[in-house]
Amino acid sequence: MFASALSHRVHACLAALSSLAVLPVAAGAAELDLAAIRHYSQPLPAMAAGGTGSFNSVLRPGDWTWQVLASLVESGACGGGGAAASFEGRSAISRFEAAALLQGCLARGGDASDGLRRLQTALASELALLRGRVEGLEARAGRLQALSFAPTTQLSGQAITVVGANRFTGNGPGGSSMANADSGGLSVNYNLELALNTSWSGKDLLFLNLRAGNFAGSPFGGLGNTGILSTLAIAFQQICEPGFCNDVLAIDRLLYRWPLGGGFQAVLGARAGQEDLLPLWPTVYASSGILNVFTANGAPEAWAMNKGPGGALWWKSGGFSLGAAYVSALGDAGDPSQGGIGTGGSQASGSVQIGYSDQSLNLAAIWSRLQGGVASAGGTTFTLTQQLLSTAPTDAYGIAGSWQPLRSGWLPALSLGWGYNVSHNEPPVAPGSLSRSQSWMVGLQWADAFRPGNSLGMAVGQPVFATALSGGTSPDDGGVIMEGWYRLQLSDAISVAPTLFWLSRPLGMLTPAGGILGQLGALIQTNINF
Repeated sequence: MFASALSHRVHACLAALSSLAVLPVAAGAAELDLAAIRHYSQPLPAMAAGGTGSFNSVLRPGDWTWQVLASLVESGACGGGGAAASFEGRSAISRFEAAALLQGCLARGGDASDGLRRLQTALASELALLRGRVEGLEARAGRLQALSFAPTTQLSGQAITVVGANRFTGNGPGGSSMANADSGGLSVNYNLELALNTSWSGKDLLFLNLRAGNFAGSPFGGLGNTGILSTLAIAFQQICEPGFCNDVLAIDRLLYRWPLGGGFQAVLGARAGQEDLLPLWPTVYASSGILNVFTANGAPEAWAMNKGPGGALWWKSGGFSLGAAYVSALGDAGDPSQGGIGTGGSQASGSVQIGYSDQSLNLAAIWSRLQGGVASAGGTTFTLTQQLLSTAPTDAYGIAGSWQPLRSGWLPALSLGWGYNVSHNEPPVAPGSLSRSQSWMVGLQWADAFRPGNSLGMAVGQPVFATALSGGTSPDDGGVIMEGWYRLQLSDAISVAPTLFWLSRPLGMLTPAGGILGQLGALIQTNINF
């Protein structure tokens, strides 16, 4: 019975002493917090009825061990006044408390008296346990320190696989038979990301994102007869001259953000996306949407997610934010006619955004100016072709917001967005050139749907489509897109999302006269976080 009680007390004391044990052995007794182990230092049951034996679980003023320890503390051999304050006025202390004080005395050195040696012998078991705990924790801390990149660097990763296929429907010239022959097969694609976040002050951030993928040959990466609307939000493959590189790990993001004071922050990136350079991304659906077009807040031209060298300046206060950002898709080129920063060939976008965010509500309005050659994050094949071939700028406006309930239930999180764009065509303007375009989206998302941890989402909208053409030509470019998914959270690290999406008229005005072409996609997306 005594052995069992002793074992229980020793393990309890070791648990309580974990905070003490991380202190260096050389720490003074004044640095020790005796209260940390006092809770676990109640007397053990007597060894036998009426017997005390030679082992006492506590030290009392009448014991010689108490007297020797009190003499050491009063003489200052165990440190400053903190140790004395923890010791004086007590009617009893546990042997582990006494050992903690004695360890501080021994660490300070000095002449070893007979009393000190006797006390060290009497408390040898407790001293051995304390020192073993210290050595074990120091060894573990050393191993962890050896594995760290820097005191504030964190590494995280995500591996995503997509298994799916597309089916094209329609009739007439250029209908579904050709599209199914070219892009109707089952494909397996992946996206791998390794993110390193480093901070030196806790307020700054160096962000490096490494990425590899193989989506370039799949409709889920934008290849095929119906353009980019079937591109997934996670699709990636590195571009290499003159085409794409398979299975290459590349730098996808490299940027640094730091505070300037007064609520201001600055961001500079050798490779950054517009979404990295703005202080607020207003729709909650953007973080969960499957198709890339649904991550652009309903305004894929204003929030075009242009990527390249860039910078931004933010101001935030009380939920309000104001940001200005610039990014050049060809900012790494030295020829000003083919790229660079602030040149006519930069394929750059500049944005100004004002927003508000709190625990449940996000709102933002944005104005972006896009140089010729900058495509939207989601539009009909007609508008995309016009943007890529144009040398004139486009003014894009967007407004978006979202609301999410504070608790999961039947009410979904709601995301809304709308965009309006004005294309400035340089004379001479060819009749039928793109002049005005619009877009919109509505997204719904339920947390803990049918089972805690799972989520359900759906979205509907129109990508960027022409609403006015030069020369007074009436456009016929509209079409509807929609998606639905259910994400099963199999564990903290693994989720699976079966998904269906439908594109009613992805070619827009380029659909052959008299023909109909739609696209149905089905896929299973598996995310593994590590």
